[in-house]
Amino acid sequence: MGFQLTSKDYADYIRKTYELIYSKGDYITALDSATGDGDHWTNINMGFEKLVEVAEELEQKSVFEEFMQIGTIMMSVIGGSSGVLYGSAYLAAAKVLKEKESIGNEELCQVLDAMLQAIISRGNAQKGWKTMIDCLAPAVECYQACIAQGLDEKVTADQVKQAAIDGAESTRDMEAVRGRATYQANKGVGHLDPGAVTMSYQIATLMDFVKEHCE
Repeated sequence: MGFQLTSKDYADYIRKTYELIYSKGDYITALDSATGDGDHWTNINMGFEKLVEVAEELEQKSVFEEFMQIGTIMMSVIGGSSGVLYGSAYLAAAKVLKEKESIGNEELCQVLDAMLQAIISRGNAQKGWKTMIDCLAPAVECYQACIAQGLDEKVTADQVKQAAIDGAESTRDMEAVRGRATYQANKGVGHLDPGAVTMSYQIATLMDFVKEHCE
């Protein structure tokens, strides 16, 4: 059993993710309005909308070129810090895929880890600061543990998905260290971080997609 995601597969994943993020507009905007500017969904949605517009073009590239273009688009289209962070994440992940024809289990884990390290570095942030890192880091740690244990790819996908969801949920009880939520008396405690939630949508969709493509 295993999977190999091609450029076309990843473009299809982008389409699925856009559909989910688009459908959650009111919910994410309400989350962000409680602790921030209320524009997180608009920014993320705009980025994925642009990616869908060029999806047919992305399909024709190598996975390395595809990730490079995704990173460039996200950096230029998504507003605020999210654009820089997502752009940096994809550009860093592209380096993992240089000279690769497709993305297998270990490559995908390396891709997510490269994204995580880029976001930590570029955002000068860490786990526990109530950001998207609190979703992505547990997912990466889970993925690495699953590979080390030699777990089946479908089992791995389920566990990584749950780690991402649980990670996003964990931000509810955290105090914000960055962003507008830090200006609130309770520093956002009691509210989910919208960036962590939208990251969990992406990882959950990706893991579901992986399961569908396991042979």
